[in-house]
Amino acid sequence: MNNAELAEILVTDHGLTKADARKALDAVLGAIVSTASKGEEVSLTGFGKFKIKDSPAREGRNPATGDTIQIAASKKLTFVPAKAVKDALNG
Repeated sequence: MNNAELAEILVTDHGLTKADARKALDAVLGAIVSTASKGEEVSLTGFGKFKIKDSPAREGRNPATGDTIQIAASKKLTFVPAKAVKDALNG
């Protein structure tokens, strides 16, 4: 499923125009990214939490040459599903 398909669900379920549904979806996703980029956790009750995880710098290998390379430290956005989501996924 992609953004257009999610927006289409908003159109059919809530009677929004396609443009308004897309704006709403973009606003929600933008708010999640904006909040997470500040290092804050985004918690959606009944759905889950988006958290920032720090990945430290490390040594790796270039798969083409086998040479050792340095992989820079980075931040990753992780998602931890709520119990209700886990239960729905696991029957």
